[in-house]
Amino acid sequence: MRELTVHEIAQLEERGCWSEDWSDILVDEGFTPSQLSHVTLCGHVEIGSLSGSIELEEGFRRRCCITDAILRDIILGDDCLIEHVHGYLSNYQIGDRCFISNVGVISCQEGTTFANGHTISVLNEGGEPNIVFTEELTAQVAWLMVNCPNQKKPDGEDNHCPLWNPETIKNNYSSSRGIIGSGARIANTKEITNTKIGEGCEVRGCSRLSNCSILSTDEAGTLIGTDVIIEDSIVAAGASVVDGAKVYSSFVGESVHIGKGFSAEASLFFANSYMDNGESCAAFCGPFSTSHHKSTLLIGGAFSFYNAGSGTNQSNHAYKMGPIHWGTLQRGSKTASGSHILWPAHIGSFSMVMGKVQTHPSLTNLPFSYVIAEGRDTWVVPGINLRTVGTWRDINKWPKRDIRPLSAREDILNFAFPNPYIIQSALEGKTILQQLQQQSPANTEVFEYHGCKIKRRSLLAGIQYYDLVIKLFLHHCFETNTCDTEEANGGKWVDMMGMLAPKAEIDSIIKDIANGSITSFCELKEILRQIHKSYRHNEQRYANHVMQTCGDNLFIDRDHWMREAEESHSIWLKMIRDDAEKEYQMGDVEPEQLRSFLEKIK
Repeated sequence: MRELTVHEIAQLEERGCWSEDWSDILVDEGFTPSQLSHVTLCGHVEIGSLSGSIELEEGFRRRCCITDAILRDIILGDDCLIEHVHGYLSNYQIGDRCFISNVGVISCQEGTTFANGHTISVLNEGGEPNIVFTEELTAQVAWLMVNCPNQKKPDGEDNHCPLWNPETIKNNYSSSRGIIGSGARIANTKEITNTKIGEGCEVRGCSRLSNCSILSTDEAGTLIGTDVIIEDSIVAAGASVVDGAKVYSSFVGESVHIGKGFSAEASLFFANSYMDNGESCAAFCGPFSTSHHKSTLLIGGAFSFYNAGSGTNQSNHAYKMGPIHWGTLQRGSKTASGSHILWPAHIGSFSMVMGKVQTHPSLTNLPFSYVIAEGRDTWVVPGINLRTVGTWRDINKWPKRDIRPLSAREDILNFAFPNPYIIQSALEGKTILQQLQQQSPANTEVFEYHGCKIKRRSLLAGIQYYDLVIKLFLHHCFETNTCDTEEANGGKWVDMMGMLAPKAEIDSIIKDIANGSITSFCELKEILRQIHKSYRHNEQRYANHVMQTCGDNLFIDRDHWMREAEESHSIWLKMIRDDAEKEYQMGDVEPEQLRSFLEKIK
């Protein structure tokens, strides 16, 4: 870089350029005054090479230059095109090959952290903050934050775990200037303040970005679209926030889509989630959480591999003491159109909720259930969703719909079905139903469980469904596991928003985080990856436990279980085919569509 010559300064002034102090302006060795027109330069400005051209779209290139702009304390990379800045650019480092056109103000204050260290409370909206924003946040790290409780100082204030202490994170990310990464495109945007823009990011028609990190890479470009407002938030690489969406104090994860006017407040969205039209508040939306419809509200809940029907909403004011109640819809759950759940409530994996549920059910040990509200009553049909086409489609579609590039897959997703986490619920569910049957009079037609009602025929069928899914799990292990171990371990499992792991191993991590033994997010995420890599081994150990403890004769051999599992798998596939045939009989499915679907069921 070099200073301008007297002759160059004269030429620039002839071209409508002005500077407070020309000696504070540095330019590339090959600089020529013709590359600037009507530019005001304030403070220290460095201008890289403008000798090249930039491709705005396929087949359309323009010469690099700076026109109609005010630049204050800017470090500009090579081959950029900046034009029609109606306000000013202030205190930014701008990378190579950037395009900035028709914008208002882009400015950054010294010491900003780009939302890193910002805290929110999810689930319990009225509670103490339990999430600390960082660019290192993943679905699993967020799960640990929620499940690794902060300790109280003597004065009553929160004492955050050392790893995610907000002040430490703020200090680590505090910057003297803003950053716009190489290859970024910013056009027709009104206001960007205290915001980091990643490489290859496209900001097009946005209304306001304030105190944000918009992460992006060349392989996983991020899109911020028309009329969007984002404040105090972090957007991960590959995400898109478009079409008038409003995002406040939220984390938008890898390849997440938020659009069509969706409004998010103090919420988390992780890999491949898709949100349109509705709204969220204090929601913890794990991977593949989906809401397409207007009048849909996700509030104070944890969701994962979830689909919200139109008009779905929840209430976290159950006892009118403030928005303190919360609930969970475990992996694969759905809510039917118009469903309303009064928190607290906890719904098991792959269940369907219908109607206005007011009884605060705790049904995590009854997976694959229909939960149906009729008046003030809640009816449960245990296990029935195991046999539906919808469940079969879901478990097969999610792996295919993971659109994250390989270079941007920080969230750990395990699509295994069935898996130990579900099977432990099915085992407990089977025992619960059997005990209800045994402890009630022989002529009982309606059973009570956690404020819900179960019809006799539903209870008996549920026992059979849970027995079936247990054997499906063994079939899955026989088919997919390459590890050979005789070890058995029946310990509890957890679903960490997409990652499946033995609870004992995660409890050990939580302990190490709390006492400061794990000192970096990089170390934490590597530990989690190693546990994930051991999934097949741990799954087989759990399968061995199931084989050793679930038969009427505890010494049933492996060959017997293999025959049972194979037969159960065939029964399940027949159930799915029958359900597809039933839908075909309704008259809306073409014969070729049915034939094509049936061919996939193997």
